[in-house]
Amino acid sequence: MLEWLLALCFVILVVSIWPGSKYFCTESQRDALLQRFGILQQVAKGKTEKCVSEREGSDDAQSACVGALTGEKQRTVALICKPSALANYLLKHCWTFSNYSPCVGWTWRASAFLQSVYEACWPYESPVQFVRDNLQLSDDGVVALDWAVPSYQKRRRTSSHSTSPVLLIIPNSFGKITRNVLKLCEMALSHGYLPVVFNRRNHNSCPLTTVKLQQFGDPADLREAVRYIRYRQPAGRLYAVSESSGSGLLLSYLGECGSSSYVTAAVCLSPVFRCQSWFESGLCWPLQGALVLYQKICLSRYRTVLAETLQTDTLFSSHSLRGLEEALFCQPGYPDSTPAAPTGNDCSSNTSITWDAYWEHNEPLRDVDEVAIPVLSVCAKDDPIRGDAQSTVPLELFETNPHFFLLLTDRGGHCGFSTQSEGNDAGAVGAVGSVAASNRGMESHGINWSHRASLEFFRATTDFFNAEERAKQLASRRRGLGGAAGGRFFRHRSVSTCKRVPACSHNIHAIYSWQRSYTR
Repeated sequence: MLEWLLALCFVILVVSIWPGSKYFCTESQRDALLQRFGILQQVAKGKTEKCVSEREGSDDAQSACVGALTGEKQRTVALICKPSALANYLLKHCWTFSNYSPCVGWTWRASAFLQSVYEACWPYESPVQFVRDNLQLSDDGVVALDWAVPSYQKRRRTSSHSTSPVLLIIPNSFGKITRNVLKLCEMALSHGYLPVVFNRRNHNSCPLTTVKLQQFGDPADLREAVRYIRYRQPAGRLYAVSESSGSGLLLSYLGECGSSSYVTAAVCLSPVFRCQSWFESGLCWPLQGALVLYQKICLSRYRTVLAETLQTDTLFSSHSLRGLEEALFCQPGYPDSTPAAPTGNDCSSNTSITWDAYWEHNEPLRDVDEVAIPVLSVCAKDDPIRGDAQSTVPLELFETNPHFFLLLTDRGGHCGFSTQSEGNDAGAVGAVGSVAASNRGMESHGINWSHRASLEFFRATTDFFNAEERAKQLASRRRGLGGAAGGRFFRHRSVSTCKRVPACSHNIHAIYSWQRSYTR
């Protein structure tokens, strides 16, 4: 016990002294002291601001190393993707990709572990409020959609005729609403988006009305939620952002739905790609113990009803993420059989699946070839949650699939990506005013770099698709004019109008009128 108290005192001492140490010693002294203790600062020095190179051993891979100069030291961000017209457009128009200067030196924000814990656990007084929609699903289960609105806004509901884009935010798989999610909602509002947070069953005070929880990669509930969002906001584009382990649900949804996902573009912030191995390897004991305890607290409210169908003794005595996941969705000890996995852990059934069979139906990358929209993944090499980038990030996916893009930074931690401007300014924006005023205020305070990169990615992909559509229409008109030179021709025009059918909440019916005209 005494050893733990001494260790805790040492950690508190280091955290307290670290921010102020820059005032007591020069930079050269700090570097010498770091080298004495074996702490090496990995800094890439150079004079160039931008370099585009290909990864060794792959002719189809494109890696853009964008250097952001900070004094004499250069930080690099690598954009890894397959060469395409969209990739070239992103390199040209996404200035945020080349403007990342992480915190360095003797500050707690330079520590990947500390900034990851800070973004996940530290409270945040956000000026954003939420209006909840409890959505009843087809199996009588309930999920919650929290619509973010500014605190000054008197009208709490958004008109269904609004053309503002909708930003669907999927938090981590444990249901914890972090500072990262709140700051993303705040920034999205200032840029004209309608943010909505998706809460799974029993997450974030969402009631559990059935003895069925959502499996890690089962997109059935998310599919119904997207239908409801499209019904409520039919005129706005839909974008999606996932955080941490919540990216597994988003990637599963995009893979299963393919081109019918209704999503224009998506971003995964510090995603976990190889989830089975992530559960099996486990985290360091403080983080894993905290996550397991948090899940047990959320499930303890329904312990009595869950005891009728689950082995609650095994569930609440688990000490690892894998043990908890197996107790919820698998039944160890049964014969090794691999029946078709149900859409959720329907505890009323007697079917059981093994651990490997469970992940065959829940691994996020199982249908990755069916993804039909641009997906940007923002990762850091020093991520303490995901693990080593060489073994946990599937680089071959980004080098061969034209729909996937990877922003890989040297520093940033897990959903942290603290910048020097963010470290110099305390806190975020105090209030959300008009769109223009909010933008100026947030720029002056310094915002999360990954959030800025995400919204810039959405804007660039939308502009690219609009330009492609205009080019196709122009080429079609030119072909039509060329055919008219021969004399009489037939011109076919289509005018489509969409009419809402209030009686049905899940189906959108379109009435098409066709007009034909002859021109001599």
